[in-house]
Amino acid sequence: MAGGLSLNYARIGAGHPVVFIHGALTTLDDGLIALAEALAPGHELIAFDRPGHGDSQADGGSGSAWRQARLIHEAVQALGLDRPTLVGHSFGGSVATAYAMLFPDDISGCVAIAPIAFPEPRLEQMMFGSRAVPGVGELTNAMAAPVDALILPLLWHAMFLPQAMPTGFAAEFPFAQAGRRSQLRADGQDALNMAVDLTRSALSYAGARVPLKVLQGDRDAVVNPLVHGRRLAALWPGGEFINLPGLGHMAHHFAQDAVVDAIAAVGGAAPSTSRRTSPSRKLAVA
Repeated sequence: MAGGLSLNYARIGAGHPVVFIHGALTTLDDGLIALAEALAPGHELIAFDRPGHGDSQADGGSGSAWRQARLIHEAVQALGLDRPTLVGHSFGGSVATAYAMLFPDDISGCVAIAPIAFPEPRLEQMMFGSRAVPGVGELTNAMAAPVDALILPLLWHAMFLPQAMPTGFAAEFPFAQAGRRSQLRADGQDALNMAVDLTRSALSYAGARVPLKVLQGDRDAVVNPLVHGRRLAALWPGGEFINLPGLGHMAHHFAQDAVVDAIAAVGGAAPSTSRRTSPSRKLAVA
């Protein structure tokens, strides 16, 4: 139970722990589909559904990246993971960098993939923010259902551009779960809190003290690498930006070797031949 919440997670592999934090409109399955096979030799991948997403309980309306970082840290501590490496994608990168600044002694390093790192007007705020406004959010969210049925498939495909959505993702990802009313409201909560959260983050980057690698495709049309990834790496002491030529926002599905190399560079472990898997489950952390 983290702050009174039940957080859903999945574990796969054995070795140095890697905690994956997903972005908007996705679930923990994004990390498993993209990285489980690549990390299998020598790593244990632990992926969480962020609060309000997938099978994790909602957080009562905060949607704060910093609060989510604290909740996931509580879950990581409850699982007894020894100084894991954090990997965060998109808004999950916002959560991962907040986690790294809050608990630097509890992790080996951080890898941010196409992170949202600075406040700016964003599509998520327009599309989903109103769904989390007290008093009118539930009605707005319900009324948007017919439009969502048309728009969400386009957004899921657009996230991968200029690449096509991989067939494995199309077959395995739980689109119905990621597009349900409760999760879209959670995405709205994230969007509403983004400006305040990322202002706090931007003012804190210079004081960070854990290794950070930022990976981003130079054709990312969802998160501008010049505005976010490159600036984050420049402000973070010892941070490094790794350009992924020709790739878009979902680069971790196409550049797994670069992600594995980045994990190793910030504190990965020696290869291991053992491997185990377990289904997703819920963890209560206090």
